[in-house]
Amino acid sequence: MEIPQIKAFNDKMDSFIDQLLPELEAIYKDIHQNPELSMQEFRTAQIAADYLASHQFEVSTGIGVTGVVGILKNGNGPVVMLRADMDALPVTEDTGLPYASTKIARDEEGTEVGVSHVCGHDLHVTWLMGAAKLFSEHRELWKGTLMAVFQPGEEVGRGAQSMIDDGMVDRFPRPDIILGQHVMVGEAGTVGYKSGIILSAGNSLKVKLFGRGSHGSQPHNSIDPVVMAAATTMRLQTIISREVAPIENAVLTVGALQAGTKENIIPEDATLKLNIRTFNDKVKDHILSAVKRICCAECEASNAPRGPEFTELVSYPLTENDANATARVAAAFGAQFGDRSFETKPASASEDFSIFGRNWKTPYVFWFVGGTDPEIYREAKINNRVNAIPSNHSPKFAPVLHPTLKTGLQAMMTAAAAWLE
Repeated sequence: MEIPQIKAFNDKMDSFIDQLLPELEAIYKDIHQNPELSMQEFRTAQIAADYLASHQFEVSTGIGVTGVVGILKNGNGPVVMLRADMDALPVTEDTGLPYASTKIARDEEGTEVGVSHVCGHDLHVTWLMGAAKLFSEHRELWKGTLMAVFQPGEEVGRGAQSMIDDGMVDRFPRPDIILGQHVMVGEAGTVGYKSGIILSAGNSLKVKLFGRGSHGSQPHNSIDPVVMAAATTMRLQTIISREVAPIENAVLTVGALQAGTKENIIPEDATLKLNIRTFNDKVKDHILSAVKRICCAECEASNAPRGPEFTELVSYPLTENDANATARVAAAFGAQFGDRSFETKPASASEDFSIFGRNWKTPYVFWFVGGTDPEIYREAKINNRVNAIPSNHSPKFAPVLHPTLKTGLQAMMTAAAAWLE
């Protein structure tokens, strides 16, 4: 659509959106109270599939374990794919909301964990359900094919690839554009877009270091993996400060150091879990190489009986928006939101969303929707305390429901309308 047509489309949709909000709020609260861990999203997937089917979508389920794809054909025109991720986190919620999650589940290792949607995927699912209903009920306003994709396992970096591996590219029409969004800390009612790189690549590793156990009173008989792990952790921090150019952005975090069970036993081994974020593939490759070099060198320096064992946990590619497609989305957002849409900076978070575009070889655009109470955000910005606002993955992360629910739905529909004829 041309920009005047998009504005007219949105004006017509505005009252329908307002009428739908109570229904979507109920859906959101239900999904929020019933979160499911990555690759276990069976209930959420069924809710999405049933909703799509009730609004005349052709629905396919069980794609890449729990993935759902709905196709709504409405005459000749572009194929537009809208994507929402469904999984929750192994985090015990501490928001104090009346609809807070109290769910407990077992993770892939069999450990009981609290489960919550403190990343915002419950909003993502609700937004896409709302968009699906409105596009279905108002087919007189557009032409083309809408593809609604509910994806599992984003938090473990496996969901998009699992859907691709399950034949998604061959089973469904190739989209002309792939669109996605994420609720983030930011003033509710706003949307932030960016051409080019908007999210970092993310790589997580588990490194197992091997020593020789002994009694705590006889350290001379040991090769202490705790000391080895501590030395390795400290040395790894120098990669960013001494091996990456200051003009590059990169993060290396040792999020877990696990060793031993008792204070007077020197254990046999220790495990580090690392997370790396980069915005440049050459920088990423250098950091991964440096991690292996340092871990091997520390083991040799400690006279370890064998070298370290490396296991890849998660690998997210860069999310790099297509320039022309982003310009089109930005113009549509400008028509809908005015100065409440703006160009944002890249975030050091990571996503597997781009895997769809990479495999279909089609352009994609990903953007942010603010979810922070406007007064709280403005005050925090004035006092330079935005970093104190609980962010995604914090047990206290709680997007304000209004106007976030409406803004995200408007943003998804506005971006789609920029392609649908």
